[in-house]
Formats: sequence, C-alpha cells, structure tokens
Amino acid sequence: MTDAQETAADVSLRTTGGAPPDDGGSAVTEAPIPLLEPREGIPPVIADDESLAGVIAAFAAGSGPVAVDAERASGYRYGQRAYLVQLRREGAGSALIDPVACPDLSGLGEALSGVEWVLHAATQDLPCLREIGMVPTRLFDTELAGRLAGFPRVGLGAMVEGVLGFVLEKGHSAVDWSTRPLPEPWLRYAALDVELLVDLRDALEKELDRQGKLEWAQQEFDAIASAPPPEPRKDPWRRTSGMHKVRRRRQLAVVRELWQTRDRIAQRRDVSPGKVLSDAAIVEAALAVPATVQALAALNGFGHRMGRRQLEQWQAAVDRAKALSDAQLPQPGQAVTGPPPPRAWADKDPEAAARLTAARAAVSTLAEQLNMPQENLIAPDTVRRVCWEPPPVVGAESVGAALAGYGARPWQVEQVTPVLVAALSA
Repeated sequence: MTDAQETAADVSLRTTGGAPPDDGGSAVTEAPIPLLEPREGIPPVIADDESLAGVIAAFAAGSGPVAVDAERASGYRYGQRAYLVQLRREGAGSALIDPVACPDLSGLGEALSGVEWVLHAATQDLPCLREIGMVPTRLFDTELAGRLAGFPRVGLGAMVEGVLGFVLEKGHSAVDWSTRPLPEPWLRYAALDVELLVDLRDALEKELDRQGKLEWAQQEFDAIASAPPPEPRKDPWRRTSGMHKVRRRRQLAVVRELWQTRDRIAQRRDVSPGKVLSDAAIVEAALAVPATVQALAALNGFGHRMGRRQLEQWQAAVDRAKALSDAQLPQPGQAVTGPPPPRAWADKDPEAAARLTAARAAVSTLAEQLNMPQENLIAPDTVRRVCWEPPPVVGAESVGAALAGYGARPWQVEQVTPVLVAALSA
C-alpha cells in the first residue's frame, strides 16, 4: 500500500478528487479536506552524529525513490544555505535533519547514490543540498513534470491537490528557517512537504506516459542531474533592482561600490543584503551622488533610523566611486554574448527580425499543440541564437545540430527542428 493509499484510509486526514490537466482523467467530485498530520507524527529533528547515523542506515535500507526537500532562510540570512532537510522513503519513514548541527551530509548522500531522488523544483534546492554533500545521480522533478504534462498551476500544494486530491497547508513557506528551536507547526509543515511527494511522482509518471512525454521528462531530469554547478555570476551588482534608471558611468560606479560594501557587511553579519540596505536606497544614492553625509541622510532609505557610523560607511563608498578615474568607471552595459536584444533586430537586421517573428509564432503554436509552456519546449535564447545566425544551409540536419549545440535535448531537437526549418526558410 502506498503512502497516499494509507493516508486515504484515515478519514481524519483524507481528501478526495484530483484530475489531470485535460480530458484524460476524472474530475474532482468532492471538496478537499486538508492533510493535517504526518502519518507517523512529526519526526524528531536530527541534530547529532549518532542520530544521523541511524537515519543513514534506515534510508540506505529503504526501498524505492526518496523524497527530498530543503528549507532555506531567503530574505533573512546571507546566501542560500539549507536550514532543514526533509526526506521520506518507503521502509524508512520521514526524517527531519538540522544541517546547522550536522553540516556534513555526504554520508547520507553516498547512501542514497543511485537512488532516484524526488524533488519539487529541483534546481532551487540542489545548490544548497550540494553544499552539504548531497548530490543526486538520478532525480524526478515533480514541478517540471507538471509543466511538461500541461498543468496550469505547478506549485507543490496545487499539484498535490490537483493530482492526488489532498490539501497541504502552505502557511510557513516564507518563514525564517534559521530560527532555533524550530516551532512545532513549522516542523509539521516541513514533514508534510515530503509526505506524498513519491505518490505525486508516481501519478505524474503515469500521466506523462499517457501523453507520450515520459521519455522527454526523463531527458530533462537527466540534464538537471548531470549539470555542473553554475558559474558565479559576473558583475552581480548590475542586477540591483531599479538599475534601468542609472545611466551615467559615475552613477554606475556608485551602485557598484554601495552594492559591494553592502554585500561584505551582509556576509559578515549573516543577514540578507536587503536588510542591510535596500536596492531602492542604492539607486537613490547613485542618482544623487551626494557630496556629504548630510546630503546622503536626506535621501530615501538613509533616514533617521540610520546611525552616524552607518551613514559614514555608505558615504565613504560613494566617495570611493567619485574618486575613480574615467578609465576605472564601469561600462554602461555588460559585455553581450550572442545576439542583441530582439527589439533592436528590426534596425540591425530586418531579415533576422522576420525569421524570429516566424520562429516565435511557430514555436508558440507547437507548444499549444503539445500542451506545455513554450520555455519548456525550447529555451527562448536558443531560438534567438538560431534565428540571428542560422546555418549556411537550412535543413533538418543543420538546424538540429545547431539546436543540440546550444544544449537542446534530443526530444526538443526532434519536436522543434521541423517548425524552425520552415520558419527559417520562409
């Protein structure tokens, strides 16, 4: 009996209904009832090596896929580290692990090597799991599966309700998970997040198979599992919200100095950078380029709540930017790799603009026919690159090779190549 079947047997926990995204499945027939408690109750938080060793042994001896989730403290702490790891596997039950007390989970990762990990929105959790030694070799992403299957809402709560007919309480997703001790309601929420994840995986696998998309999904999952860690972002200060208002190079230098100063302080204090200084305040100071602490204090974001020492450190950053030579000032835009922004195509290359218009329309039509988002059918950047610099001889082989060269999976090449060939040849 699966987790979902066992839970459904308990009328105090059960909901009913659930339907796939099209006419291939049944419709919801009863109002759902919230899933209130994990089946075995809230598991104790694992916070020492001896208890961790027991969990590793239990999960190594379990069977089938393992559900994995992680909670971060985004908006509260610096970086994206994990503050709670949740797992569930047949034969092992559920486990909640404190990665602050147990920062090295490589032993657990090794015990689960070769086992399929079930995650929801895997790319969000994999970086923080990698930091503590947990790296899957195989995975199933229930959010991505939902996208490929055409579900209009792919959040975990919506998927569990729509597919399995259970309602998860989602009130604690944005809390400060670095809090210690973690409150019981938060732990209950965390345990429920993995309670039915394997059952969701099984149902979505059947739905993808019914639609003829299961092999496509497996290619996507393999690509995620085998992808190397992302390269550090170049000039991350350029992503400051409101940067479009900043035009002059001296002002850009102020943004850079303030951003880098804020980042050092946030890292040292282990708090979210936005709690040190807001993006809006950085842009305000960059536009004004204040000459004194008094002038800085008059700007939005640098008000009366900020102490003299804090104001002086921000003014020092502004002064450093003002002291730079012209040669040291940042350039207005980042170095562009690949084609220019599409809005400039009509002026730079009208024929390329026409190719892009035709290609976008063709991809949009195909995505509708396949009942999935366009960006999951093929990356928009890939379409732009092929349209900007098409192969010298446009044909199925050359276009397919170009798509594969930009990272498209075999199923994407197979589906998209015919419509792109037609668009590029028009």
